Amino acid sequence: MTISVRKLLAIAVLGAALAGCGSDPAPVDRGAKAAPGAGRPSTAPAAPSASASAPARAPRQVPTLAPGPGGLTPVFSRAPQGGQKIVALTFDADMTADQGARAAGGERFDNPALIADLRRLKVPATIFMTGRWADEYPAQARAIGTDPNFEVANHSYSHYAFKSPCYGLPVVGRERMRADVEKATASFKKAGVRDAVPYFRFPGGCYDDEVLRALAPLKMTAVQWDVVSGDAFAHDADAVAEQVLAGVKPGSLVVMHCTRSAAPVTERAVRRIVPELRGRGYRFVKVSELIGASAGR
Repeated sequence: MTISVRKLLAIAVLGAALAGCGSDPAPVDRGAKAAPGAGRPSTAPAAPSASASAPARAPRQVPTLAPGPGGLTPVFSRAPQGGQKIVALTFDADMTADQGARAAGGERFDNPALIADLRRLKVPATIFMTGRWADEYPAQARAIGTDPNFEVANHSYSHYAFKSPCYGLPVVGRERMRADVEKATASFKKAGVRDAVPYFRFPGGCYDDEVLRALAPLKMTAVQWDVVSGDAFAHDADAVAEQVLAGVKPGSLVVMHCTRSAAPVTERAVRRIVPELRGRGYRFVKVSELIGASAGR
């Protein structure tokens, strides 16, 4: 993948401003197989309901990858080459733990128009949400997290880096990493997000084996990407769309943003990307389906 100097600089600026994710850190897949039973319906009986007239809803079965070498957290970046013409659009809902004053001053870290367009265009998508974002916009978090068109995944609570250096982001201590992820999960539940998927995206995309080892007890699959949209602080929607359209291949995973202040043209870019990729025969899927399709190969 070729990324222009302009796009790399934009991504670096995004990290320095603490409002988005960074460049592609050469992600690799750690874990060639899905965990046993992943993606298959459970055969275990559902737990008894508290009310006979309202049976309990069975938990959704979500495919994950088996642990990587030495039990490390597995990392997924795209489906294997030569697969179906499917593509996953992912959107990072970024907000750092210390940006409350900026939000109180009127800065918008959400993007309701983008979510509305995804619904209108009937595009399934995965939203990697920070816990701080869910705290700031609980009604939006709940609406996204209860909409079958979307799935919510974990992007940490604080959007602080898990490895340094990472585009100027402040760094969460190693002893606090798991707690930061778990705090985000608690924020989702408080907001009313239903069944967040067990996927995690590193702030800035920065990680190493030590970090993967530290998060292994959480039994999550780390999700990276193979197509950088370049929407970070971009002002040319067509340039963003062209970068995505040039990079997408069967099984691709695209990283974009759901933050108006940090990615103001993403909505317009999506309105071009979606029909053009559909015209090429692509079908949009959530990350869970992309991982499921990968595991079935």
